[in-house]
Amino acid sequence: MSIDKPNETKDIFRSANPGDRISDEPQTIEEKAQQLAVDHVPDITGDIVTVPTYVIVEEPDGEKKALHHVKDAEEISDVIRQARVDENGERIWD
Repeated sequence: MSIDKPNETKDIFRSANPGDRISDEPQTIEEKAQQLAVDHVPDITGDIVTVPTYVIVEEPDGEKKALHHVKDAEEISDVIRQARVDENGERIWD
């Protein structure tokens, strides 16, 4: 993290994993949807995993939004929690 510029995204979210990096160039939703943070790599259990860099979600108004799997992790968790509740406010997943 840069002490001189603590609010710059590129300084806050440095990563050794190139797939986690946020491009300095503008990207479309489609380009972000194709970007992989981890591609066909064993995890700690030995399972082979692929992790997208961005999770694409649809807002209530129909707009699609790309959430970065590290930077936007809290918002991704909120989306998952909302998906676990039906229209009556009852949990549909455990």
